[in-house]
Amino acid sequence: GFIPYGGTFLTFSDYARNAVRMAALMKSGAVFVYTHDSIGLGEDGPTHQSVEHAQSLRLIPGLAVWRPCDTVETAVAWRSGIERNDMPTALLLSRQNLPQQPRTPQQVCDVARGGYVLVDCDGEPELTIIATGSEVGLAVDACARLTADGRRVRVVSMPNSKQFAEQDQAYQDSVLVPGAGARMAIEAGVSDGWWRWVGPRGRILGIDRYGESAPAKDVFEYFGFTVENTLKLARELLG
Repeated sequence: GFIPYGGTFLTFSDYARNAVRMAALMKSGAVFVYTHDSIGLGEDGPTHQSVEHAQSLRLIPGLAVWRPCDTVETAVAWRSGIERNDMPTALLLSRQNLPQQPRTPQQVCDVARGGYVLVDCDGEPELTIIATGSEVGLAVDACARLTADGRRVRVVSMPNSKQFAEQDQAYQDSVLVPGAGARMAIEAGVSDGWWRWVGPRGRILGIDRYGESAPAKDVFEYFGFTVENTLKLARELLG
């Protein structure tokens, strides 16, 4: 009747990687709760700032990896973790406060599918922005600015890319419409892994190096995780 779980900073998942891998190998229902999931950790610097860890965990077969953007996605991820008894679950949670995103009841249901349309546009999107965790709010803010400029932009929240990849093709195509404009992914981590979803002509706002020691706001600005830089990259894609 017990569900085993443990909690620590995401960076320290490296120390327990063999145990996590064995949990996946044994199809254990354990839940690994990891916090401080990005450069948003701030002053502790690059030794504590998770950069490659999310993608590294996603590479482990049989491990469900969730990086939720707010309390609703976190609740769905937690429910998924405690209901599954055939594989372990890793929850990658932010240190900083994140905005609550409005959703319809259908969107709440679709969170469990790993990826879903959070903000849509009228007609076929010119640009689809895919984001996870703390970067979803950034994508939503940039989308609002682009929409005000008359562009058709869709925001896809993808808290569990492995779960999304397991959905039927019709659902995947309804979220990421084939041939519909450009795609851009935003995650405060290494970019490897996101090319699958944005395609060879897409763009990725990620971090392919170690972080820096500074307040979280300054670190995010330094690495370009701002509305202005997102708009710059988006407008380059849109031509």
